Amino acid sequence: MDAPFDRHHPEKSRRAVPSGRVNIRLAYLEWFVLAAIGIGIGASLSLGLGAALAALWVMGCVYNIRPIRSKDVPYVDVLSEAVNNPLRMLVGWYIVSPGGLAPVSLLVSYWMVGCYFMAIKRFAEYRHIGDRSRAIAYRRSFAGVTEQHLLISIVFYASAAMLFFGAFAMRYRIELIVSFPLIALVMAIYLAVGFRPDSAAQRPEGLYREAALMAAVVACTVLVVTLLFVDLPWVNRIFVPTMPRAPYAAVRPAVSRGVLP
Repeated sequence: MDAPFDRHHPEKSRRAVPSGRVNIRLAYLEWFVLAAIGIGIGASLSLGLGAALAALWVMGCVYNIRPIRSKDVPYVDVLSEAVNNPLRMLVGWYIVSPGGLAPVSLLVSYWMVGCYFMAIKRFAEYRHIGDRSRAIAYRRSFAGVTEQHLLISIVFYASAAMLFFGAFAMRYRIELIVSFPLIALVMAIYLAVGFRPDSAAQRPEGLYREAALMAAVVACTVLVVTLLFVDLPWVNRIFVPTMPRAPYAAVRPAVSRGVLP
């Protein structure tokens, strides 16, 4: 589906499909067969797992196949691609715990983090191509954005991701608040990577070469895993509510009378 557009990209034009080295009919057959096998195995383990796998497959179709092809729509391309993050989280969740649902705040946070990384990838691609007309020929969603638009969206996704992760931490594991500075450092370093010429953010498989980023990711991962199992009573004491909270029954009439905003 991407081959006609990849031919306009300096590097992706050399991929197997754009360069004509793939049997398209066999590729489609392989895609259908593997999808059916994967979803079938998942459904045999639990309905939730089968549904999550099917949703992941459907979103792949929505993202790539006409007439929808969401990857051609500005902003929607990032949102619809990054929604695979919480879907993959649900796949892992249902493998470990067949019942129940993962916390919604965590799912939304993971979605927004995915949007953050994907928007930086778009930003790096746009800057790397360097020619707006060629960039639009390669990725149609670029027709509705500029570098400034992409940067603004990056700030939005980062803010939303941390907001919902904060909600998850306050509700389920307040010790995770201690990890916020390291998470912010990882996000800041990744943004800096996105600004570099021929940025590795365009090709995530090469990010392991970014020493500072990898060090921050490893440190952050170790800290988060530790905080999931180690209780920190002082964190609870610091963040204990200090403002008086009126009963809901007393607040509601005041709001209806316009006494409270």
